[in-house]
Amino acid sequence: MKYEVNDPVRLTDDGKAILAIDQTLLPNHVAYIRLEKPQEMFDAIKTMQVRGAPCIGIFAGYAMFLQAKSLASIHTDKEHFYQDLHKFAKFLSTARPTVMNLPWALKRMERTAANNMRRSFDTIVEAMRREAVEIHEQNIRTCYAIANFGLTLINDGDSVMTYCNAGALATSRYGTGLGPLILGAQKGMDLHAYICETRPMLQGARLSAYELGNAGVKSTLICDNMAAVVMQQGWVKACFVGADRVAKNGDTANKIGTLGLAVLAKHYKIPFYVFCPSSTIDISCDDGSKIVMEVRDSDEIKREYFKSPVAPDAVDCFNPASDITDARLISAIITEDGINYPPYDFN
Repeated sequence: MKYEVNDPVRLTDDGKAILAIDQTLLPNHVAYIRLEKPQEMFDAIKTMQVRGAPCIGIFAGYAMFLQAKSLASIHTDKEHFYQDLHKFAKFLSTARPTVMNLPWALKRMERTAANNMRRSFDTIVEAMRREAVEIHEQNIRTCYAIANFGLTLINDGDSVMTYCNAGALATSRYGTGLGPLILGAQKGMDLHAYICETRPMLQGARLSAYELGNAGVKSTLICDNMAAVVMQQGWVKACFVGADRVAKNGDTANKIGTLGLAVLAKHYKIPFYVFCPSSTIDISCDDGSKIVMEVRDSDEIKREYFKSPVAPDAVDCFNPASDITDARLISAIITEDGINYPPYDFN
């Protein structure tokens, strides 16, 4: 496929490694990291150098291809090859347990290998390369469709509140929750975003403000605890967010703080929209209580992105990466297939 400069992940031209934008350095530095080894790939997801559910899925596809290529060079027995490939997939899946697109992509790549096991190693590896590229290209098509559906929910001149980062950095191009704003700007629409900073990792301040600024979308950055007063003033027409995993009944796991924003939106009668690829929907999960929540290191609250600690070292911290927004708080869930209104029953 033809890559663009701002693709957050891509294969190197020689097909030997993954190039990824190190998202922990944005917006001050745009730097690419080269990843080849399994531990490097795991760490890139765990430390959020690579982040955003769809982007992680794309990354996982390329990681599986590279691992298959490496294993094929040392194995003569295909059964052992497949066993080691499965071990790698299982290992990588533990990096961010809430993110649905990670196991989705890994299973898809494993299935591609399994379907070609009677063929040569070269054929298996090539089939996996093609499948990884298709995961990437499919996401580009998906995000464009989601952005177009999202544009039907707002009008020229509207202001939208965003949370975390659901733009091209979290996907491939356009994004999910930011996709309508970016596409709208390309179409000449006058749109405005109120960007919640998104503590503790500041994905809104660091990433969404960076992306929307580059896209020409007028934006105002606010602290998370300012969302209520902005809504109270009647300044926003809708809330747009992404998703890490959506249960069959519409309960949605997303960046910590999404639940609070949905509760506020409900109180002020502001539509609250979730944008995600259909691959983010986990039909094996009946409701949000079944979604595994990731709890991250306390230093992200006390130290990350600060020159010096902002809390005593001895204080305990609770740092969940995500929360679950009850389906009853969600006005619609937008995928590449269209706008889904409640009651939700994804089958």
